[in-house]
Amino acid sequence: MKKVFTFLIAVIILLGLAGCVQTTSPTSATFPVITTKLPTTPVGTPVSFTVAKGDAPRVTAPNVTDAQLSTLVSGNNGFAFTLYQQLKKNSAGNMFYSPYSISTALAMTCAGAVGNTQKQISSALHFTLPQVQLHPAFNQLALDLATRGQNAQGTNGKSFSLNITNALWSQQGFTIQPAFLNILAQNYGAGMNLLDFIKSPEDARVAINQWVSDQTNNRINDLLPQGSIDEATRLVLTNAIYFDAAWQYPFKKELTEDGKFNLLDGSAITVRMMSNRSSGYGYVEGTGYQAVELPYSGKEIAMDIILPDAGKFNSFESSMTADEIAGIIGNLKTGDLRVTMPKFKFDSSFSLKNALSASGMSVAFTDSADFSAITDQPDFEIGDVVLKAFVAVDEAGTEAAAASGVIMEIPSLPISITVDHPFIFLIRDIQTGAILFVGRVMNPAN
Repeated sequence: MKKVFTFLIAVIILLGLAGCVQTTSPTSATFPVITTKLPTTPVGTPVSFTVAKGDAPRVTAPNVTDAQLSTLVSGNNGFAFTLYQQLKKNSAGNMFYSPYSISTALAMTCAGAVGNTQKQISSALHFTLPQVQLHPAFNQLALDLATRGQNAQGTNGKSFSLNITNALWSQQGFTIQPAFLNILAQNYGAGMNLLDFIKSPEDARVAINQWVSDQTNNRINDLLPQGSIDEATRLVLTNAIYFDAAWQYPFKKELTEDGKFNLLDGSAITVRMMSNRSSGYGYVEGTGYQAVELPYSGKEIAMDIILPDAGKFNSFESSMTADEIAGIIGNLKTGDLRVTMPKFKFDSSFSLKNALSASGMSVAFTDSADFSAITDQPDFEIGDVVLKAFVAVDEAGTEAAAASGVIMEIPSLPISITVDHPFIFLIRDIQTGAILFVGRVMNPAN
């Protein structure tokens, strides 16, 4: 039977893949230093930074079984919807993020966590593989993803793109454990870039943001907001992901027209609605929802869209889990289908500290954190985890980008005051506020 599938209120589910913990590392690395420059920053000032490259090469054939890879993906998909439930609490409008990017950045961080800190991060991120298996599994997943779209098309005449990159940014002179650097070099291809957070925190922030922008085709700018980097910052771990793919069955622009999109409050707005018919779309309907799968060029990656029935969005969203979504996707069947859906384009930004703390990894953000596998610096903790994402969907296909940053720091330095010039002083009763004495000191030697 032919189905007509019209999108009125949709949840866009871009299922992420990924999944922390520390593996044993073969040998210590030495890190020769190279000075390089980023392209000119927006204000026209080139920012120099130094790259420390380890002698541990990327492992291109990790020893990972299909079951281990499936465990990793399942755990990350579980985290994707645990995080969704946290993020929607403070987001009434559109929302877009990359669980893969977040999981990868925090997996790198977790490679340096010890004891309860590592256990909490693993639990919050749904990482269940033993430590010696987890990082190679991340490596295998990234290597698999790198093979996608070999003969596929991107949007607007471009080539298909799925680019994933990782990098570390450390304070010059800050001691990093060679074993930690080896794990990240071997499994994440991440090199160490040296900056001066202490003397030039704003230059360091600009340098990292420029790198992120370069890796995401200029779609993710200012990942690290002003004030996020200061003299207490010692290490930033970053992941960037960029995706550009044409639809396998492109929408024809001449069929795009104004249409009604119904909002949750009962009102309606007019938007540009695309329309296409194909026998290659996947479709399923169940109690309270419809779902469709739109493949991208090459049929290796797809967009899955879940459309709760009118009036059922809030209840469906509140109970949504990775297992439920997996069940829906598992029941998709290809068939003759007409899809009508809106064009859209927006970005999202998040500070994930509260959401991740609420998910069970609160100790990582306190001075009780143990990241001694990264550095022997005491009182080393995560200051924040930031995420920024962009998505654009039109007749040609989808462009999406995301970047995550884990900002690690020593506890904030205390405010310093030196009483070395004339001053006024009071002696007062704290409970009542009554001032008992007032004085000034112009020369304490008199």
